[in-house]
Amino acid sequence: MDDTYQAYVNRVARMTLLDSYKSQIEHIQESPKFGLDKAGVKVAVPFPGYSVITPPAGEDAENAVFYANLHSCQQRLQQELHPGSSIALPPDSFHVTLADLIWSSAFRDASDKNPEFEVQLRGCMADGFAASKPVQSGKSPIRWTVLGFMVMTRAIGVCVAPTDENSYKQILELRRSIYQNPDLIALGIEQQYHFTAHITLAYFGDIGPNLDRARLCAVMSELNEQWLDTPQELLIHRAELRKFDDMTSYLRQPDWPVFEF
Repeated sequence: MDDTYQAYVNRVARMTLLDSYKSQIEHIQESPKFGLDKAGVKVAVPFPGYSVITPPAGEDAENAVFYANLHSCQQRLQQELHPGSSIALPPDSFHVTLADLIWSSAFRDASDKNPEFEVQLRGCMADGFAASKPVQSGKSPIRWTVLGFMVMTRAIGVCVAPTDENSYKQILELRRSIYQNPDLIALGIEQQYHFTAHITLAYFGDIGPNLDRARLCAVMSELNEQWLDTPQELLIHRAELRKFDDMTSYLRQPDWPVFEF
């Protein structure tokens, strides 16, 4: 299902163009992953599941400068938006999802039907990571770079692309080892999306008349120019199985599966 290297780069590059923003901004929606609490403040609502991600920014010292720069961009973007039109994510939670596994109602249903579901999922991932190591080990570092902002239906993020074909192939091989694992398939886990590597910065909140869509598009396009002169590079050194209860934190236990590139 995933693209070839060149097809991927071409596809995601188009997502960072001003014309793409103008088109996509007309179809945005308020994110259901956040709702009002009793005090009328937008907070994350339960959205449980598992995914394979890069270490969250708060735990990734190797990419500390990279994530600090993204946090600055997030703050600049928030300054341009009308209060309430977006919900900024905690900067310590920034990450790239390498493989979506299971979430929301599908996760709840699987857990209800099978009390051992989570234990079996973690076991399958550990076996899969171990089997992939001979294929992956010894290759050059995996480097991805920020291309620019991207507008999704319910969120804003930055799109990242591999700096070379090897960096793409290594991630693709890992994804294939996950999605083609017969034990995971037996648990009901399957690939549902084309891979579009990104780091989500904020979800859309109130997108009523106070949201200046034209200004938002212009600001994102302006901010993209900084990455032409000063490329921001992310070193992907490990993939971790993480559990989330909502979209603000991604947890793991010390003995949970990790894949070292």
